[in-house]
Amino acid sequence: AVLHQGFATVAPPTTTQTTSAPHKDLGRPERGNYLVKNSNGTACLLASMGLQFNITFNSVSQNKTVQDVVNLQPNVTKSSGSCDSERTSLRLTTDAEKTNLTFFFTLNTTSNKYHLSEVSLSAAWPDMKDHFSVHNSSLDYLRGTLGYSYMCREKQTLNVAEDLSINTFQVQVQPFGLTGDQFVAG
Repeated sequence: AVLHQGFATVAPPTTTQTTSAPHKDLGRPERGNYLVKNSNGTACLLASMGLQFNITFNSVSQNKTVQDVVNLQPNVTKSSGSCDSERTSLRLTTDAEKTNLTFFFTLNTTSNKYHLSEVSLSAAWPDMKDHFSVHNSSLDYLRGTLGYSYMCREKQTLNVAEDLSINTFQVQVQPFGLTGDQFVAG
């Protein structure tokens, strides 16, 4: 299950004041802890973060394009992924495959620096007129050094596509160079 919160803007009155329609703030999403293991069972990617989607899609109930804010709920989210020497992935799945979010991290073996290079999201939520799918493979977020975790306690917005951005909260991720299943300080 995911929490939805839509919002809209009301046209300003004839005076110079501008008002927006009131909308309930979803608040910070709950922080989830995710672990990916390689084929021999060794931890190879560790992530802890709260995730919130800012998504634009065609609504069935409103018969128009809407903007929605959706918190990912870790208690109903399954994690999986894969790890290679220069590329790792973290796949988060909820609602019986209705939401699939995948983060791809790339390591530059010359500089020993990694970054979030690619994000894909597919979603089929009840109010969506069409299946939602976004993929961007030219990103450069969450940069860190091999053997250390990336950490940011503040909200960050990852702009993925025109109709999708992802807010991260209290993110800590280590996609390469794990020793055991604990973070190395960022």
